[in-house]
Amino acid sequence: MNEKQKKRLAAIQRQQALVDAAKNGKRQLTAEEEAEVQTLQREIDRLATEIAAEEEQQRSLGGGGGTPPTPPTPPVTPPAPTGGQDEGQRQIEAERTRTLNITTMCRDFGLEDTDLQRFIKDGTCEDQVRAFIIEKLRQDKPPLTTGIHVTESGEDEFRRDASEGLLLRGGVEIEKPSEGASHFSHMTLRDLAIECLERAGVADARRMSNDGLLQELFSRQYFNPTAAFPSILDNAIEKAYVQGHRTAAVTFDQWTRKGSLKDFKTHDNNYLAGPIGDFLEVPEGGELKNDKPTDAKLPTRKIKTYGKQFTLSRQAFINDDIDLVTRIPARYAAAARRTINTQCYTILMENKVIYDGKPLFNAAHKNILTTGTGITQAAVQAMILALSTQKDEFDQPIIVRPGKIIVPAGLDFDIYTLFNSPTIHAEGNTQAVNPLYQYRDLQIIADPTINALAGGFGNVMPWFMTANTADSSFIEVDYLNGQEVPTIRRMETPGQLGFVWDIYLDWGINVMDYRGCIKNPGVKINSPLG
Repeated sequence: MNEKQKKRLAAIQRQQALVDAAKNGKRQLTAEEEAEVQTLQREIDRLATEIAAEEEQQRSLGGGGGTPPTPPTPPVTPPAPTGGQDEGQRQIEAERTRTLNITTMCRDFGLEDTDLQRFIKDGTCEDQVRAFIIEKLRQDKPPLTTGIHVTESGEDEFRRDASEGLLLRGGVEIEKPSEGASHFSHMTLRDLAIECLERAGVADARRMSNDGLLQELFSRQYFNPTAAFPSILDNAIEKAYVQGHRTAAVTFDQWTRKGSLKDFKTHDNNYLAGPIGDFLEVPEGGELKNDKPTDAKLPTRKIKTYGKQFTLSRQAFINDDIDLVTRIPARYAAAARRTINTQCYTILMENKVIYDGKPLFNAAHKNILTTGTGITQAAVQAMILALSTQKDEFDQPIIVRPGKIIVPAGLDFDIYTLFNSPTIHAEGNTQAVNPLYQYRDLQIIADPTINALAGGFGNVMPWFMTANTADSSFIEVDYLNGQEVPTIRRMETPGQLGFVWDIYLDWGINVMDYRGCIKNPGVKINSPLG
C-alpha cells in the first residue's frame, strides 16, 4: 500500500469515527463535524482520482504485463515516457484532474460559472484558483464583530434546494421554498443522483447505467452516511413527514393530556396525599386529637415503541417513484398519529378493567348513565350532573366542570342545535329559556373512529362527556422525553439493494382518573342513506 492509499484509508477511518461518535451519542453531526466530514470526503475523492491516474500510468509504462509494484513512499514521479501516444494520454489525464479539482473548488465556494469557465479555458492552475478564492473571501468578509456567525456553505444550499425541489415535484406544500428549489423541481431521481456524483468528483456519472449509479450511491452511503444524495433524501423525507404529522386528521389530543417519561420503566406515580380534614374543637383542658392523613396510590404509567420501515428500492429508483420520498413518509407520520387516536378511542369503547380492578365505566365509578339515549337535553343535563358531583379517592367532593362532548360523526349536528339556541319549545308550544345555552362554550368533538369501532351504522353508538382538563386528568398520552414527532433514520447496511428508513415513536396511553369522563351508552344509529 503506497502513501496515498494509506492517506485515503486514514481519511475514511476518521470519517467513519466521526459518524459513529454521533450515532453512539444518538445525535446529529455538529457543524464542525459536518464540515470535517465534507473536507475528508473531498480528500478521499481527490486521492482516489490520483491513485487511479497513477495506476493507469503504471499499466501504460509496464506495457500491460501484469500489475506493477506499489511505488515507494513518498511516491516517485515516473520518468517521462518517450512514446508520443503515452505522453498525450498523460496530458489528457492531467487536464481532466485539473478541471475536476477546479470545478469542485468553485462550486464549494459559490463562484460564478463565468469564473469557472475562465479558469478552465485559460489553463489556470489549481494553486492560482485557490489564491483567487482566498482573496475573494478576504474582500467579501464583513467587518469583524463580537460573537460567532454561522452561514450556509454552497454544499448546504445545494442540499437544501435539492430536497425542497423534490418536495415541490412530489406535490408537498412548502410554506417558504428556497429560491433555488425551482431549479431542482423538474429533476428525476437519476438526474439528481448524477448531479450529486459530479459534484463529488465522479467525472463519468452521466455515462453510468442505472445500476452503476445505484452501486456508486450505495457505496458512498456506506462509507460516508453524510454523502449528498442520501442526505438530500433524508432532508426531503424529514420535511414531508413533519408536515404529515402536523396535518393528520385526529382528535385525541383535544380531550387527553400530554405527558412525558424519561425511560421505558413502569412508573408507579408514587402516592396521592389525602385530605387533612376539618380542625376539631378543643375544650378547656382538653387534648388535641392525633391526625393521620391517608394516601391513595395513583395509576402506573409505561411507554412502548411503535414503528415501521420503508424502502426506496432499486425498482423505485429506476421508475423515478418520487412519492416514496415525499408523500409516503407523510402518510407514515400521519399513521402514527392515527394509531394513537385509535388506541385512545378503543379505551372508551372497549371499557376494560383499569387500575382499581373495575371496568372504566361502571355504576361503582358513577360515570355511566343507566339507560342509553340520543342527543337530548335531559341526557346532557344528567351527564353534567353526574360529572360535577364526583368525589375524589378520599370521598371528598370535587369540582369537575364539563369541558368536551365526544360523539360519533354525524351526531354533532344535534349537539350544535341543542347548545346554540337561546330558547326551546316547551309544553303547549311556548318558548322557554334553554338551560344549556350557558354551556355553548363546550367543545364538540366528532370523530368517525367511534363509528368504526362500534361497527358502523345499524349498531349502538355511545357518546361521552369529559371534564375540563384543568379540573381532572382522564387519559394521559406519554411520550419518551416529550417527543411526539416520530423519529426517522436511514439504515447504512452494506449490500442492501435500496435505501432503507426506519420510522418509530415511543408512547404510552394510560387511564389516570375515571372521574374525568361520563358515558352515555347511546342508541342504535341507522344510516342516513337507508
